[in-house]
Amino acid sequence: MKKTVTIGGKEIEIKQTLADHVVNYFNPVKGRVRLQSRVMMALTGGYTSGSRKKRAFKNWQVSSGDADSDLLPDLPLIRERSRDLVRNTPLAAGAINTAVTNVVGTGLKLNSMIDANYLGLSEEEAEIWEANAEREFNLWAESQECDAARTLNFYGHQDQAFRSTLENGDIFYILPFIKRPGSPYGLKLQAVEADRVSNENWQGDSDKLAGGVQLDEHGAPTAYHILQTHPGIVSKKNRKWTKVDAFGKESGRRNVLHLFDQRRPGQRRGAPYLAPVIEALKQIGRYTDAELMAAVVSGMFTVFVKSDADEPFGSTSTNSDENPEYSLGNGAIVGLGHGDSIESANPGRPNTAFDPFVMSILRQIGSALEIPFELLIKHFTASYSASRAAFMEAWKFFKKRRKWLEDYFCQPIYEAIMYEAVATGRILAPGFIEDIRIRKAYLGSKWVGPGKGQIQEKTEVEAAQLRVDGGFSTVAQETAEMNGGDWVRNHQQRTKENKARKKAGLVETQTADPLPPGEDNPDDMDK
Repeated sequence: MKKTVTIGGKEIEIKQTLADHVVNYFNPVKGRVRLQSRVMMALTGGYTSGSRKKRAFKNWQVSSGDADSDLLPDLPLIRERSRDLVRNTPLAAGAINTAVTNVVGTGLKLNSMIDANYLGLSEEEAEIWEANAEREFNLWAESQECDAARTLNFYGHQDQAFRSTLENGDIFYILPFIKRPGSPYGLKLQAVEADRVSNENWQGDSDKLAGGVQLDEHGAPTAYHILQTHPGIVSKKNRKWTKVDAFGKESGRRNVLHLFDQRRPGQRRGAPYLAPVIEALKQIGRYTDAELMAAVVSGMFTVFVKSDADEPFGSTSTNSDENPEYSLGNGAIVGLGHGDSIESANPGRPNTAFDPFVMSILRQIGSALEIPFELLIKHFTASYSASRAAFMEAWKFFKKRRKWLEDYFCQPIYEAIMYEAVATGRILAPGFIEDIRIRKAYLGSKWVGPGKGQIQEKTEVEAAQLRVDGGFSTVAQETAEMNGGDWVRNHQQRTKENKARKKAGLVETQTADPLPPGEDNPDDMDK
């Protein structure tokens, strides 16, 4: 038997046992104490959000599926709607472009940083090896020959990979070995759009195969089922799938890079970046189109002249049929037939409530996308402190996604190129292939992208100088953070420039270094 008790507006069901009924019969006072104790235990750790009887939650239907069952059935439609928003909604396109521009920009450049101490190399030897490694990698990366389709270079693929991940949820890169004349490296990049990876013959998802991704008993990918043609093409005949192993069976080499943001354990495919705000973006787009059309209509002034004559005074008919069509025009005069009349309407545009309402929704969208409102719409009207705080908050998101792109796209490809370079003898690295620890020491790197920029450059530079002087940062780190530059290369270039200026007589040359202040300096003796 259950007894319902209401406390603080919360209904609590207390299940009474046979022992409770016996105690209540023989000792009602003790029975009441037992009931109070049960109520207190039910209140401990209780959540009102778990109530099934509160009016606010009665129509809230939820499910407890795993990552795949919650995402995969809706993923194709979400992906299509995301792409449509990017094509046709300025705000959606702006959000994607803002993220790509700040994360990738002109491309993330390799800065080799090997572990010289572990490898037993001197500083000069390490610098020579790093320069050679960067030179060999750029030989491959800066050429379109790195692309299986001979279309993009490596930095173009960075943009495409990150953009496709945001728009579609994920993207796949096959790493085939294609030897071509004029290219010293056989490794190529072949991009595969998310739509093409699906279960063969559209079979249903299972524990081993779901969303075109085949897993082993540990949940690791073993193969990807890729449709040879895009499913959206007009001709749907002769649909064939190709099964590509995730890793080489003998070498263990990674054959496929799957780029997506995994939010839940066991998640096999990625959700588009705009998925949480698709409805809000679509409704904002519709509202904006309606307000724009209303403003256009209200800006037109048309005069209707009613005449008793057989022929109307004038006409802006677009055809000569018996039922002509009339439309509003700029300063148009439209004649009406005998007995016809019209009522004018005032659309009341521009709508004064439009901008505040849209701005309120945009703030919610910006919060979901981790892009502050000011940066989302590229409109900085607040104070310097507020604008800088918004920019710094956005930069946290950009740095996080840049690190993700480095770890899952740039670094694996760099390691594959270096493996090929060492195996073919283009780079000397003793122990690279045999010992994974030595290989790791050689493959140390840092990827440098465009800097975050400054709102007030003088203030930012002074702050950077103070951080360096206080030992909180280094000149190299501040250079990379400020404008994405390389301090070592800057120093080398500045040395060349100073030598050239001195040689041209633009800078006075000191014949000897000045003596420091002290007793040995004759100029300081009288001070």
